[in-house]
This record gives sequence, C-alpha cells and structure tokens, in this order.
Amino acid sequence: MREVRADGYQEFAAARAGHLYRSACLLTGGDTHLAEDLVQETLGRLYISWGRVSRAANPAGYAQTVLTRTFLAHQRRRSSKERATDVFPDVLDPRTADADMPLRLTLVEALGRLSAKDRAVVVLRYWEDRSIEETADAMNASSAAVRTRCVRALTRLRALLGESLDEYAAP
Repeated sequence: MREVRADGYQEFAAARAGHLYRSACLLTGGDTHLAEDLVQETLGRLYISWGRVSRAANPAGYAQTVLTRTFLAHQRRRSSKERATDVFPDVLDPRTADADMPLRLTLVEALGRLSAKDRAVVVLRYWEDRSIEETADAMNASSAAVRTRCVRALTRLRALLGESLDEYAAP
C-alpha cells in the first residue's frame, strides 16, 4: 500500500514541480534559491499528508495553497539579517531565454518591490487565475481583504512600471 502511495506522489510531484517553481519565483520576486527552498518544503509537506491530499478534489490547487502559505510563513519568520536584493544572476537559463526576457525581468523586478502579501495576491489572482474566494482561502484572509489588497497591489504595480511597459504594448 505504501509503494502505491509513494508512486502516486512521485508522479504528482514530477508533474507539478515545474509549475510550483514558477509560481514560487513570482512569489519571491525572482529569488530562485528561495523559490527552490519553498518548493522543496511544499513537496515535503505534501508527502507527509499525501494520503489525504491524493483524495482531494484538486490536489494541484491544494499544492498551490500549501506553497502560498509556506511563502507567507517564511516572510513572517525571516531573520532581520536577511536582505532582499534586486541584483539578478548574470547567467541566463537557456530554457527561458527568449524575446520576452526584458518584459519578464521588468515584471519580476516590479513584483519584487511589492510586499509579500501583495505579491501573493497578484500571483494567485492573475498567474494562477484563482477566484477571489480561492485566493482568500489560500491566504487565510477575507474576500474583502483580498479585493482591497488586489486593488492596492495593481495600483502599486502600475506606479512601479509606469511607462516602461509602453514599448512592449506597441503593435
């Protein structure tokens, strides 16, 4: 029985790890090392409760919720000695290097300037395409709080991005 559970978990983890990593990168504002740590912690938590998770209606959504809550918990307990940086590594990943790279870097940098909860709202609502209620559930917040935070986060993003996206919006 345990092997069957482990096999199901391994298939799920292999299928979802990439998506979890991309979401974690957005949540962390481009900090790939922290994103990897968050994904590992998320997958570890899922493994521990895989029997219950595998029976859930939407295990992928459950995994995203665990990732978001893990990220928010990390933000709350982060040491005062740690400092976020806006410097990206010089090495580009050839798998993601394409014509949209400047746009992606601009967006990731802007996301990195948002507060942790604002980033979580933007990623859940617009990257994960979740409803307000699903986002509120994932963040342990009320729907009204998510709506308010969403409006404020988008206003802040627009202010941060300003006219820098005009060059990408041209036909």
